[in-house]
Amino acid sequence: MQHKTADTPKIRKARAAAAPQPLARAGSIEEIERGPFGKSIAAIFDFDGTLIAGYSALDVAQARLMRGDVNATELLGLANLAARGAIGLAGFKDLIAFTAANWRGRNEQELMKEGQRLFKARIADRVFPEMKRRVEAHRAKGHTLIVASSATPFQVEPAARFLGIENVLCTRFEVIDGRLTGKPAGASLWGEGKAEAVKSFARKRRIDLNRSYAYADGNEEVPLMSSVGNPRPVNPQPNLERAARQHRWPVLRFVSRGLPRTETIARTAAALAAVGPLATMATAAGVLNNDLRTGLNVLIPTWADIIHAFSGVKLDVTGEEHLWSHRPAVFIFNHKNNFDALIMAKLLRVNYTGVAKKELEMNPVMGPVGRLMKVAFIDRSDTKKAVESMKSVIELAREGLSIVIAPEGTRAQGRDLLPFKKGAFRMAMAADVPIVPVVIRNAEDIGARDAIFMRPGTVDVAVLPPISVADWSREDLDDRIEAVRDLYVATLEDWPDGGLKLLGIKKGKR
Repeated sequence: MQHKTADTPKIRKARAAAAPQPLARAGSIEEIERGPFGKSIAAIFDFDGTLIAGYSALDVAQARLMRGDVNATELLGLANLAARGAIGLAGFKDLIAFTAANWRGRNEQELMKEGQRLFKARIADRVFPEMKRRVEAHRAKGHTLIVASSATPFQVEPAARFLGIENVLCTRFEVIDGRLTGKPAGASLWGEGKAEAVKSFARKRRIDLNRSYAYADGNEEVPLMSSVGNPRPVNPQPNLERAARQHRWPVLRFVSRGLPRTETIARTAAALAAVGPLATMATAAGVLNNDLRTGLNVLIPTWADIIHAFSGVKLDVTGEEHLWSHRPAVFIFNHKNNFDALIMAKLLRVNYTGVAKKELEMNPVMGPVGRLMKVAFIDRSDTKKAVESMKSVIELAREGLSIVIAPEGTRAQGRDLLPFKKGAFRMAMAADVPIVPVVIRNAEDIGARDAIFMRPGTVDVAVLPPISVADWSREDLDDRIEAVRDLYVATLEDWPDGGLKLLGIKKGKR
């Protein structure tokens, strides 16, 4: 007689773990996450057109022109070089020699400071979030991260620091006593030159290029891509795309940065145009009910839904029940771009007000809507006025309205959260309402820090359980705030349950 083994949950789990897993799509984040671990594997990233949309050399040239650093002789030289390049009589090596000669005598540290300022002001928001996530995925696997670019260190190194990439291979100039001599230093990192520089680096670091990854966009990148086992062309130019088809390299295409498409502009314009009819409808509802809040409760969620629908933006929300379980509350969120407030409007929907920076009061859309909602527009340069403005919001919370506020105080630029300010937490204590952390993972996918057009995409949101402030005091406030910030860090590092684990809540038990 045969006996059947009991089909227990433990056995089912073991059977599922042993079952063959479907292959991850080549070029995907999942492919990296399922791949091998270790520093002997490199992830090599080109800079212009790959890590960022567009070309930083144009930003450098424009900045120099605006400062008056470019004289007529240099302009004529550039024109001559371009003409010779068009008929094949000059190449990248000649351009570097020309640049080095024109920068002769410049202070290296000052050039680096200029590069850092330029990156922060004009280039940081053009980093592809999709590439940023690939950098993080490779970092999590312990891979050796490399930026390999034909650009100068003054363009590339600020970006490498921003992304936390330690190894930079780029076109460098000879420096003596802190000043450029007018000569290039070493071989040009262009085409075969870049591939050779990567191979030399790999030999020194004992990197296995056959198991390594390379990301690049240019026609000249075929030698680099051919030198690694996992070439991943990004928005490739024609010659690289032909090579990709020939060798069956998986191609990655991103449109989340650079100039918005006509369709994106039209969608945003249509969403903004909807404000007028909606405001009329909301006003009518408010008049009929003799209650402004009723009108706002019609206007805000409807407009938020329309903006997201017209723009092609979806929210993937976990812990949605915590948006409603304890109201009123102070809802806090991590701040990345101009659209976070719209995301919060779609989440919270009704019966809330907020705190925003004074500059938004002059915005033609957010200003009037904010005044209707009795938003406190905070003048961060005047602490006394800021405190007075927040008192009015605290009174509204005591009357039953929730508050939404970004505790960082401004939009963060980069990988890390900014320190949390005390205002949101003091308001919760004064109004005796809980804090509800709302963690937004990838709002930058739909728009950079200063973007004015929402691009299509899916934004991930994790709403954590409400946190009571009943036993908080001024003495332990700093520690309490840091503990809340730690929840954000844990959630972003281990999505979406990292914060829950820190709270001692098991997955699935929200």
